Amino acid sequence: MREVYINKIASFLPNDAVDNESIEKVLGQVGDRPSRAKRIILRSNKIKTRYYAIDPITREATHSNAQLTVEVIKKLQNDGLDIDSVDILSCGTTMPDQLMPNHASMVHGGMGCKPLEIISTAGICLSGITALKYAYTAIKSGEADVAIATGSENSSAIMRAENFTPEIESKVEELSKNKEIAFEKDFLRWMLSDGAGAMAISSKPNSDTISLKINKIFSTSYANVLDTCMYAGCEKLEDGSINGWRRYSPQDWLNKSIFSVKQDVKLLNENVMEYTVTQALLVMLEKQMFNPDEIDWFLPHYSSGYFRDEVYEKMKKAGCDIPQEKWFTNLSSKGNTGSASIYIMIEELFYSGKVKKGEKLLCYIPESGRFSTAFMLLEVV
Repeated sequence: MREVYINKIASFLPNDAVDNESIEKVLGQVGDRPSRAKRIILRSNKIKTRYYAIDPITREATHSNAQLTVEVIKKLQNDGLDIDSVDILSCGTTMPDQLMPNHASMVHGGMGCKPLEIISTAGICLSGITALKYAYTAIKSGEADVAIATGSENSSAIMRAENFTPEIESKVEELSKNKEIAFEKDFLRWMLSDGAGAMAISSKPNSDTISLKINKIFSTSYANVLDTCMYAGCEKLEDGSINGWRRYSPQDWLNKSIFSVKQDVKLLNENVMEYTVTQALLVMLEKQMFNPDEIDWFLPHYSSGYFRDEVYEKMKKAGCDIPQEKWFTNLSSKGNTGSASIYIMIEELFYSGKVKKGEKLLCYIPESGRFSTAFMLLEVV
């Protein structure tokens, strides 16, 4: 089996950074008064700026999800990647622009390159890392020599205020007492943002600059244990089961905001750290996949600064004490871009001049959809 290296990394964040005071102007206000939950959530998640594929003046969309991904691949090309050398395009995203065809098809169509193998991976935050794992496995096994893996999100497309207007109007009596959309929907409007990341990987490292050797990508799901937590295109029932969008009428799609992204916050807080951190690390350490003492950088993709200390406590519980001085995150400045977050994080550190040959990186990517998680081990070469 061959070694696999990340040789080039790029990120693309649309338009100018949006600060906390401007966020509701860009996304739009739902109902006749500003969100009462917004300040509490922003204070907790510690995100100071983020990016939206929305023109802040006209409030029109500036990019589709596929266009964000094409733009980040162009940055790889500008950095010297020969696009015609690529054998596989592997794309992950939470919500593509359309139900079909798949996201990678639309990205490939916008690239203007030769025919190649494409794959789209479904999921939420994990879709970006599973896209990378597909490309990694293909190169490691000799099925391909060069691949592009991407993670991208255009969350703002479904968080605009206009998407919630029919629901607000259909619940006039209920909302006369509480003029807000349900917290599980409002919560995520202040948590998610747009962006894309891409990696060019191959079986050979860079000859004149550093590369990141992929030593291991470990992922696992706990859907057999826990109910759905983060969801869209469906409604969660009181017994924890899910009714998919096809069981509702088109009018219900509007009145119930069926396609909005929702989060069961209670279920999240009670379980996300235990399963995505402790339980997974216990398995990895039992199998001796890595030695915590040898990790020089820890890159955690947590959705909110609220979880930082809890991540650390759950790591120590598993016997994986990596001091916070070794942690690197850009959540506060780049926002939570879901499947793109780990790409955007690695890109900033990779080109920062801080990482040195021989250093080892551990990346953590959780997903609260129905609770799954991934860890990736990298080595600077």
